[in-house]
Amino acid sequence: MFYWVLKTVVLGPLLKLLFRPWVEGEEHIPEEGAAIFASNHLSFSDSIFLPLMLPRRMTVLAKSDYFTGRGIKGRATAMFFRGVGQLPVDRSGGKAGEAALNSGLRVLRRGELLGIYPEGTRSPDGRLYRGRTGVARMALEAGVPVLPVAMIGTDKAQPTGKKLPKIMRIGIRIGRPLSFSRYEGMEDDRFVLRSITDEIMYELMLLSDQEYVDEYATSMKSRLLTAARNKARELQEAAKPGSAAKELEEALDAAEGGASASAEAATMTARSSPVDDVPIGRAGDPDIADVSGVGDERAAS
Repeated sequence: MFYWVLKTVVLGPLLKLLFRPWVEGEEHIPEEGAAIFASNHLSFSDSIFLPLMLPRRMTVLAKSDYFTGRGIKGRATAMFFRGVGQLPVDRSGGKAGEAALNSGLRVLRRGELLGIYPEGTRSPDGRLYRGRTGVARMALEAGVPVLPVAMIGTDKAQPTGKKLPKIMRIGIRIGRPLSFSRYEGMEDDRFVLRSITDEIMYELMLLSDQEYVDEYATSMKSRLLTAARNKARELQEAAKPGSAAKELEEALDAAEGGASASAEAATMTARSSPVDDVPIGRAGDPDIADVSGVGDERAAS
């Protein structure tokens, strides 16, 4: 009940008025029966706009952090996410991954629509990353079609870390349903699961026009986080008192060492010169215009 009140009375009309979302491919939405909507993931608001624009109820698998907040704010947040059709899942892997899979299967076995993000997390840079095979396993076990969905512009309306979205138009492209009935009974074959997932990601790439990266988004996020931490550590070291002075002293020592070596080399060269005892000329002598070259000329002769 709360879901439909938010969607049709409170939140839905307001968001449609402000953001004027457009939808392509509405004809692909099944009027009845279960189906998986596999979407790219650019922004937190993807989970708001996608269910909002469908005529049927959709349940979206969302990270459990949204449902575990404390106090009045935490409980209100959890109630809101449940109200907009989100289902908490633990993304830590192992048994938690099996629990997420079973949660999605229960939704599908009720004949409902399930929204899932095959990348497993939001894109760190707007590109499309390698999909996780959970979507393929659910499609085979439930025997349902998969509809690829591309969210357009939500990363610009609400980038990661921004609490309030920018008022701008966003879009949704829904692709044709993909049937994988030819793989029935093969949900335990990891090569089949990878093939199905890659096919879904290929369709998402075509719909979204995103650059595809054959790497998990979580791996990229981990690398970016490590690089940021290393940079912060370098800046902290540089900001410590005396660190710049030490570097300056090392540079001066190196410069002084080089100057001393040059002076010594010049002295040794002067002592061994073949023109040490040769007069270098008298003032006014027209044949000696450049004193610096006399030694070379006479040595050459």
